[in-house]
Amino acid sequence: MSENQNLLAEQRRALILDEVRRRGGVRVNELTRKLSVSDMTVRRDLDALARQGVLEKVHGGAVPVVEASTHEPGFEAKSGLEQSAKEDIARAAAALVSPGSAIALSGGTTTYALAHQLVDVADLTVVTNSVRVADVFHLAQRTSGPRQGAATVVLTGGVRTPSDSLVGPVADQAIATLHFDVLFLGVHGISPDAGLSTPNLAEAETNRRLVQSARRVVVVADHTKWGVVGLSSFATLDQVDTLVTDAGLAAEARAEISDHLRVVVAGEPDDGTDI
Repeated sequence: MSENQNLLAEQRRALILDEVRRRGGVRVNELTRKLSVSDMTVRRDLDALARQGVLEKVHGGAVPVVEASTHEPGFEAKSGLEQSAKEDIARAAAALVSPGSAIALSGGTTTYALAHQLVDVADLTVVTNSVRVADVFHLAQRTSGPRQGAATVVLTGGVRTPSDSLVGPVADQAIATLHFDVLFLGVHGISPDAGLSTPNLAEAETNRRLVQSARRVVVVADHTKWGVVGLSSFATLDQVDTLVTDAGLAAEARAEISDHLRVVVAGEPDDGTDI
């Protein structure tokens, strides 16, 4: 981590969290030296990160939260986390969508935010295994009434997960018969070794089918997903074309991911083109 007294609190906390996850723990005095800030500032940052549940304070420092790889939070629990980052990511991801595309949106709170950004894009065909995402388009049409260019939504069947995704053999069979231009994929975790992962075995298989059916794969994930590993991996980083994330992702992580795929940071200039 580089020393910088002018880092915003959000950026500083992202750097701290990345250091904790990468090293398995850090001491307060190490962070004050690396970040060139006061002991009190570091302790406030650790308090804030501990309240978010992403690390655990210990005497003199902090360690990562050890969470069962099978733990799957519900949709409502996840929707309250990193809301600002998810909105920024959704806007950046929406800019990648061209009218008339056939796209897929997986389940998740970030893809749910993205769906809200796409309701006015003309002539989309949207394949989704997310009840919440389908509801966004359905409610938009009910509110505005029938309109030319409204999205056509294909909702897969399947068994509902705690995150309101439809998974299992019925969903897998439906997805396997389809082909779409781009998949926007929410993830539980992303890491160099495990790739993309989820705590739900059935959801992992459904996500594999989504990846296989897509011409291009775009992962939409905020910085807190980096370094998290769920029970089941379903894709490698090399199977992903683009990661759309937020400015909280540490520079070291960006560099590591960029070896495998294109990284779009919401709110920062990007010289890429529409998908």
